[in-house]
Amino acid sequence: MSESEPTTDPTAEKDPSDWVTGDEPATGAQKSYLETLSRGTEAEVPEDLTKAEASKKIDELKES
Repeated sequence: MSESEPTTDPTAEKDPSDWVTGDEPATGAQKSYLETLSRGTEAEVPEDLTKAEASKKIDELKES
């Protein structure tokens, strides 16, 4: 497969902004994980994140 071909791998991650439920409030598990990841850092985690926003913030905190 060349780099110009789109990925058709069904296990490929979908961008959180494309999630059907992305606008729903973050789940309890997401909030708990964000709290754990941000502990000991100066990262601020807003309480009113959506599922998509929480997912992106988790990825951001995991990379730092």
